This record gives sequence, C-alpha cells and structure tokens, in this order.
Amino acid sequence: MGVEVTLQMVFTTASGGRMTLSVPRPLADLTSAAIEGAMDEVLGADVFITAGGGLTGKVRATLVSRQTETIIEF
Repeated sequence: MGVEVTLQMVFTTASGGRMTLSVPRPLADLTSAAIEGAMDEVLGADVFITAGGGLTGKVRATLVSRQTETIIEF
C-alpha cells in the first residue's frame, strides 16, 4: 500500500477564476508560514498566465493524501 501526498495551492486569477498549482511529494515538515511564503513568491514572480489572466491572490493551500492498494498485478 502506498500513500501519495500532494500540496495544492489555489490562487485567484485576474478574471475572478481560480488556478491550482500542485506540488507532488512536498517536504513532510512544511509549515503554514513556509507555504504562505511560497505562495507569495509565486504571486510576486508573476510567471503564470492562465486563460483568465495572471494570478492575483491566494485562496488556500491543502495537503491531499491518496492511498493506493494494488489488488492484482500482471
């Protein structure tokens, strides 16, 4: 059985939409301050353009865990 963890950072776009940036296998000891700082850097760098325009704000960050179990393998 394996557990996959992904950090999902959700931002608002210039048109009012949302864009999710997913980071697989984030560091296990991440703090909310570190994640917020990373999100601030993403916004400050202004390097992502979506169909709804550039990123304009932070919405949330979540850690998503997905557990998988192989039943049969050939």
